[in-house]
Amino acid sequence: MARGLETFLAVLTVGLATGSSATADPLLRDFAVCAGRFSALVEYQWLVDGPASEASARQRDSLLSLVDAVAGPEGAKVAMAWRIDAKVSHKRLLDRAYFADDTQAAERSAQLLQACADLIGQS
Repeated sequence: MARGLETFLAVLTVGLATGSSATADPLLRDFAVCAGRFSALVEYQWLVDGPASEASARQRDSLLSLVDAVAGPEGAKVAMAWRIDAKVSHKRLLDRAYFADDTQAAERSAQLLQACADLIGQS
């Protein structure tokens, strides 16, 4: 095995074994993913239901406060990555629900958003 590859695999193994506390924190992941989902919803509502976007933005902001509280400086990057991934995925789901008139996508979006709202005690 080439020396560079051995070093790379050793570093990768140590990194995976130790990991940061942020990557192991399920609450941080949940809050970040939900903040991403609500970000997608807010942007979607700007197009189809402007007034509803204000309530969704408040929920997103509540989740972002929780992300900040749980992440700390060491978890900010991973939390941002989770938020972006969730936002992109949820945007696709909302696009499918609205533009393709996909009722399953609409139902799934509603379920995911309700689970997120339940995290912060809002409906």
